[in-house]
Amino acid sequence: MASASWALQSAIFARLTADAVLTALLGGERMYDDVPVRAEFPYITFGQSSDRDWSTGTDAGREHLITLHIWSREHGRKQVDEVTDAVRAALHDAAMTLNGHRLINLRHEFSDVRRDGDGETFHGISRYRAVTEPI
Repeated sequence: MASASWALQSAIFARLTADAVLTALLGGERMYDDVPVRAEFPYITFGQSSDRDWSTGTDAGREHLITLHIWSREHGRKQVDEVTDAVRAALHDAAMTLNGHRLINLRHEFSDVRRDGDGETFHGISRYRAVTEPI
Protein backbone atom coordinates (compact mmCIF):
# COMPACT_ATOMS: atom_id res chain seq x y z
CA MET A 1 0.00 0.00 0.00
CA ALA A 2 1.26 3.48 -0.86
CA SER A 3 1.99 5.82 2.02
CA ALA A 4 -0.80 8.27 2.78
CA SER A 5 1.46 11.21 1.84
CA TRP A 6 2.37 9.72 -1.55
CA ALA A 7 -1.24 8.74 -2.25
CA LEU A 8 -2.35 12.31 -1.49
CA GLN A 9 0.38 13.92 -3.62
CA SER A 10 -0.44 11.57 -6.51
CA ALA A 11 -4.14 12.44 -6.31
CA ILE A 12 -3.39 16.18 -6.18
CA PHE A 13 -1.09 15.86 -9.20
CA ALA A 14 -3.73 13.93 -11.15
CA ARG A 15 -6.47 16.43 -10.28
CA LEU A 16 -4.43 19.51 -11.18
CA THR A 17 -2.98 18.16 -14.43
CA ALA A 18 -6.48 17.15 -15.54
CA ASP A 19 -7.98 20.57 -14.79
CA ALA A 20 -8.66 22.34 -18.11
CA VAL A 21 -8.72 25.87 -16.65
CA LEU A 22 -5.43 25.40 -14.84
CA THR A 23 -3.77 23.73 -17.83
CA ALA A 24 -4.82 26.66 -20.03
CA LEU A 25 -3.41 29.19 -17.54
CA LEU A 26 -0.11 27.29 -17.37
CA GLY A 27 0.12 26.68 -21.11
CA GLY A 28 0.25 22.91 -20.57
CA GLU A 29 0.59 20.32 -17.83
CA ARG A 30 3.38 22.18 -16.04
CA MET A 31 3.34 20.68 -12.57
CA TYR A 32 6.51 19.18 -11.16
CA ASP A 33 7.91 17.37 -8.16
CA ASP A 34 11.37 17.81 -9.69
CA VAL A 35 11.59 20.74 -12.14
CA PRO A 36 13.22 19.87 -15.47
CA VAL A 37 16.14 21.96 -16.70
CA ARG A 38 14.92 25.02 -18.62
CA ALA A 39 11.26 24.48 -17.67
CA GLU A 40 8.93 27.01 -19.26
CA PHE A 41 7.16 29.48 -17.01
CA PRO A 42 4.61 29.50 -15.48
CA TYR A 43 4.66 26.23 -13.57
CA ILE A 44 3.73 24.68 -10.24
CA THR A 45 6.00 22.68 -7.94
CA PHE A 46 5.37 20.58 -4.89
CA GLY A 47 7.14 22.16 -1.94
CA GLN A 48 7.48 21.16 1.66
CA SER A 49 5.03 18.63 2.97
CA SER A 50 4.57 17.15 6.39
CA ASP A 51 2.29 14.64 7.97
CA ARG A 52 1.60 13.57 11.49
CA ASP A 53 -0.54 11.17 13.43
CA TRP A 54 -4.16 12.28 13.59
CA SER A 55 -5.61 9.10 15.02
CA THR A 56 -8.54 9.00 17.39
CA GLY A 57 -9.15 6.44 20.10
CA THR A 58 -10.84 4.20 17.54
CA ASP A 59 -9.57 5.17 14.07
CA ALA A 60 -6.13 5.62 12.49
CA GLY A 61 -5.53 8.84 10.59
CA ARG A 62 -2.93 11.27 9.25
CA GLU A 63 -2.92 15.06 9.03
CA HIS A 64 -1.01 16.47 6.04
CA LEU A 65 0.27 19.96 5.25
CA ILE A 66 1.05 20.34 1.54
CA THR A 67 2.76 23.39 0.08
CA LEU A 68 2.48 24.23 -3.61
CA HIS A 69 4.65 26.85 -5.30
CA ILE A 70 3.58 28.83 -8.37
CA TRP A 71 6.35 30.38 -10.49
CA SER A 72 5.83 33.09 -13.11
CA ARG A 73 7.95 35.48 -15.15
CA GLU A 74 5.02 37.65 -16.26
CA HIS A 75 5.15 41.30 -15.22
CA GLY A 76 3.19 41.76 -12.01
CA ARG A 77 1.31 39.37 -9.78
CA LYS A 78 -1.74 38.77 -11.96
CA GLN A 79 -0.66 35.45 -13.47
CA VAL A 80 0.33 34.00 -10.08
CA ASP A 81 -2.99 35.17 -8.60
CA GLU A 82 -4.95 33.56 -11.44
CA VAL A 83 -3.10 30.24 -11.13
CA THR A 84 -3.44 30.31 -7.34
CA ASP A 85 -7.21 30.85 -7.66
CA ALA A 86 -7.51 27.99 -10.19
CA VAL A 87 -5.58 25.64 -7.89
CA ARG A 88 -7.80 26.62 -4.95
CA ALA A 89 -10.94 26.03 -7.03
CA ALA A 90 -9.67 22.58 -8.02
CA LEU A 91 -8.52 21.44 -4.56
CA HIS A 92 -10.44 23.17 -1.76
CA ASP A 93 -13.02 20.70 -0.38
CA ALA A 94 -12.36 18.39 -3.35
CA ALA A 95 -13.47 14.78 -3.25
CA MET A 96 -10.57 12.69 -4.51
CA THR A 97 -9.80 8.98 -4.56
CA LEU A 98 -6.51 8.01 -2.94
CA ASN A 99 -4.70 4.71 -3.37
CA GLY A 100 -5.24 2.74 -0.14
CA HIS A 101 -6.52 5.74 1.82
CA ARG A 102 -9.67 7.81 2.22
CA LEU A 103 -9.53 11.59 1.99
CA ILE A 104 -11.57 13.01 4.86
CA ASN A 105 -11.05 16.65 3.90
CA LEU A 106 -8.74 18.96 1.96
CA ARG A 107 -8.80 22.65 2.81
CA HIS A 108 -6.92 25.71 1.59
CA GLU A 109 -5.14 27.37 4.51
CA PHE A 110 -3.38 30.37 2.95
CA SER A 111 -1.73 31.81 -0.14
CA ASP A 112 1.04 34.36 -0.46
CA VAL A 113 2.57 36.06 -3.52
CA ARG A 114 5.97 37.73 -3.56
CA ARG A 115 8.63 38.89 -5.98
CA ASP A 116 11.55 36.45 -5.97
CA GLY A 117 15.06 37.62 -5.16
CA ASP A 118 16.08 37.59 -8.83
CA GLY A 119 13.77 40.58 -9.44
CA GLU A 120 12.01 39.00 -12.43
CA THR A 121 10.18 35.98 -11.03
CA PHE A 122 6.93 36.09 -9.07
CA HIS A 123 6.50 33.29 -6.56
CA GLY A 124 3.20 32.15 -5.11
CA ILE A 125 2.94 29.86 -2.11
CA SER A 126 -0.26 28.00 -1.24
CA ARG A 127 -0.70 25.69 1.73
CA TYR A 128 -3.35 23.01 2.04
CA ARG A 129 -4.32 20.85 5.00
CA ALA A 130 -5.72 17.36 4.52
CA VAL A 131 -6.80 14.53 6.77
CA THR A 132 -6.66 10.93 5.55
CA GLU A 133 -7.39 7.52 6.98
CA PRO A 134 -6.38 4.09 5.72
CA ILE A 135 -9.01 2.01 3.94
